[in-house]
Amino acid sequence: MTKWLEENTPKLVLAPSFIIVLIFVYGFIAWTAWVSLTRSRLLPKYEIEGFIQYDRLFDSPRWDTAFGNLFVFGFLFIVISMILGLILAILLDQNIRTEGAIRTIYLYPMALSMIVTGTAWKWILNPGLGLEATVRGWGFETFSFDWLVNPDMAIYTIVIAAIWQSSGFVMALFLAGLRSVDQEIIKAAQIDGIPTWRVYTAIILPSMTPIFLSAFIVLSHLAIKSFDLVIALTGGGPGYATDLPATYMYAMAFSRGDIGQAASSAMVMMMVVFAIVVPYLYSELRSKND
Repeated sequence: MTKWLEENTPKLVLAPSFIIVLIFVYGFIAWTAWVSLTRSRLLPKYEIEGFIQYDRLFDSPRWDTAFGNLFVFGFLFIVISMILGLILAILLDQNIRTEGAIRTIYLYPMALSMIVTGTAWKWILNPGLGLEATVRGWGFETFSFDWLVNPDMAIYTIVIAAIWQSSGFVMALFLAGLRSVDQEIIKAAQIDGIPTWRVYTAIILPSMTPIFLSAFIVLSHLAIKSFDLVIALTGGGPGYATDLPATYMYAMAFSRGDIGQAASSAMVMMMVVFAIVVPYLYSELRSKND
């Protein structure tokens, strides 16, 4: 009995967690997939009717707006966060005297919740209270910055807030990557008279490819599941101009009483995540096997 316990204790310890994850994660994913194939409305139905919910979803103008916003928001958020994070990391890698204080300042936004970030930026961008009112108070009466209430520009306020929160995290990733590069190779390149910009583009940045991929995966995940930032900053408005798939799913499930639409939108979101994560995992596993 003692020998059996020694051999199976790890399995017994992990079993409850495994069962909970199996039921409450993968079980509910399967349930959501099933419901997305039914005519469920306020209450779930379990008779499969095919892809009728997906037909309704892709015919919905609100979903078209939400899905389009995801690409606009995701592209700008990921690209600008990575560029800004890389620039900040390179600057901090120059062994400046106040590196610790500056690094803390850049990382501080990441310690805040998205709700706090959204609320703060809602005050800053509010035309009657924030930036516009302040600048006009300085005497610039014609100054206007009404992106928060402009349906064509409101999505970019979410981009600004998200970049402010996440660029410090990306900076930390890239800074760790820069510090992990073999300094002997860099010194040899400098002795050979290679310009600094060439050292970065030909030696340092290519060696940081795994860091770039990791940052891309993390930021993509944040972009796809963005919900609380949108709710706190714009509430999905004006109208539904800043809806994202996550806010659309929430509105269908809890405001409109349309579980079938919520389930189908959730499955589309999951497919987008899979389309990004699965190739990355495949390449990682393949490189390890090679």
